[in-house]
Amino acid sequence: MSRTRSVAAFAAGVNRRTVLAAAGAVSLSAGAGYALHPTDSQAATTPAGAGAQTPVAHSRQAATTPLTPFTKGTTVASVATPRNSSGYRRLGDGPGWQRVVRTELAAPRSGRAARRTALAAFVQFTDLHLMDVQHPLRLEYLRSHDVHAWRPHEALTVPGAVSLVERVNALRGAPVTGAPLHFVMTTGDNTDNNAHSELEWFMKVMSGGRITPNSGDPKHYEGVQNSGLPLYWQPGSGARDHDKALGFPYLKGFLAAAIREVRSPGLDLPWYSTAGNHDALPLGCYGSHGDPYLTEAAIGGRKLLSVPAADAKKLQDAIKNAKDPRGTGYRDFLKAHARSMRPVTPDEKRAPYTQGDYLKAHLDPAHQGAGPVGHGYSSANLDSGTQYYAFRISDDVIGISLDTTGAGGHYEGSIGTAQLKWLDRTLKEHNDSYAVVFSHHTSATMTNTRPDPARPGEKRHGGAEVISVLCAHTNVLAWVNGHIHKNVVTPHQASGGRSFWEISTASHVDFPQLARVIELVDNKDGTISVFTTLIEAAAPHRTDYADLSQTGLAALYRELSYNAPGANKALAGHAADRNTELVLKKG
Repeated sequence: MSRTRSVAAFAAGVNRRTVLAAAGAVSLSAGAGYALHPTDSQAATTPAGAGAQTPVAHSRQAATTPLTPFTKGTTVASVATPRNSSGYRRLGDGPGWQRVVRTELAAPRSGRAARRTALAAFVQFTDLHLMDVQHPLRLEYLRSHDVHAWRPHEALTVPGAVSLVERVNALRGAPVTGAPLHFVMTTGDNTDNNAHSELEWFMKVMSGGRITPNSGDPKHYEGVQNSGLPLYWQPGSGARDHDKALGFPYLKGFLAAAIREVRSPGLDLPWYSTAGNHDALPLGCYGSHGDPYLTEAAIGGRKLLSVPAADAKKLQDAIKNAKDPRGTGYRDFLKAHARSMRPVTPDEKRAPYTQGDYLKAHLDPAHQGAGPVGHGYSSANLDSGTQYYAFRISDDVIGISLDTTGAGGHYEGSIGTAQLKWLDRTLKEHNDSYAVVFSHHTSATMTNTRPDPARPGEKRHGGAEVISVLCAHTNVLAWVNGHIHKNVVTPHQASGGRSFWEISTASHVDFPQLARVIELVDNKDGTISVFTTLIEAAAPHRTDYADLSQTGLAALYRELSYNAPGANKALAGHAADRNTELVLKKG
């Protein structure tokens, strides 16, 4: 394979082809193939050779100064760490995480740091879960059975995500090579309740704008946190509740601040989008948008806030065990508890959005930001009803975004035969480029082979079959995903030495609230290294309860998430799942 160019060329001057290629997205939908050449700087909206193309934005250009590692603001430098040892724990600056060299797939060779050249560098966001916390269909009341089914920090997802955008904008290069960052990729669950309100907030967080994270009553919060129910943290009330008993503070004005306008600068980098189950399905698990009762309940004026623990357990078990993929049981559950509902202000913005709505939002010029047009998606996706595509990352690397959501319902994933064949074909057609694959689900969570209602006769394929396809190609370096809210790095190796790394990254809604920088380098010794470096939001680790500004809320978002009752304290993963060097043999 001819893979001689790299982003190291930026050190001496900007490589025009790489700059254009870094932003050039070419969608490849089922049944229509598009050429993907290093010089592409356009997003295809029509089949190859069938007419005009739509230009996309260029990626950030690097300065002409020599490249130096940039670790400021990364977890190599510092990590949020508890300052006290018991009770409700305040956070402060802690020591950074060391980098671990992973050698399961290849032996590293001495002197490689002096030889290596950068191929690409980018950032992964995953599982932002931007939440309309006043949405009538939310399942907060499951907390009566499972304490972590509702989290005290959920009203702050928007300022928390904006702070993550601010962190990326402050990065002046990649942490290991200093190479320019090409783009940001979100790997799904960008929204939480599949609501139009949340989709609008997500697009503005990423591309810039003013966001009011409120729905219903434009002046007042209406939800579980001013309900007076001790099951939930009541921040503005002096009354005792279960969370205050654990040390959660009294914060006058918290709810008014949580629904106040937030301003996002938008990413300075081009960004691409991958859908997750919470983006595709109401509540992330119910497959039908066609039930008029649930649609009306989403925008209506009644909200269920509490149910007995036994009822909560039955509903949660039905969701976990995929006993109600279309939501008919949930509809009956809501009807059975109708008398317990409380009045709220109706709002049509809470209606569920469809796949078409999701694509149109990305294609809307109002949300272009730093580009590219469509953020990976094109009108070809809209026409064919698909959400997968390929794009040029750099001269030597392509990216492939998969759609692993199960449209038939349930939160685990799979892909259809057409998409699996497309993946195989795309890797074959571009075997002179390295490839990075993106998806929401991990290989282990692609177990839901329930048919897609839009393609009832098409077989669905799980994670093992995707691994088999990826291992059949020597150009695959990594599969980058999320969904499990935990840092896990997994080696995959097939016979003949073909191998790749699966990089699963923790969410930005559960502590430790991370994103990841990924760098690809050629060690010039027969090996490739994939460097992963975790980053936190820009908000300070220490909180000030008197500071309810946008930045203060983002800091509080992190601290509350650490203290959330029932939270899994192991989501950061082991040291070998965090800041790493993942070594591979060249294909």
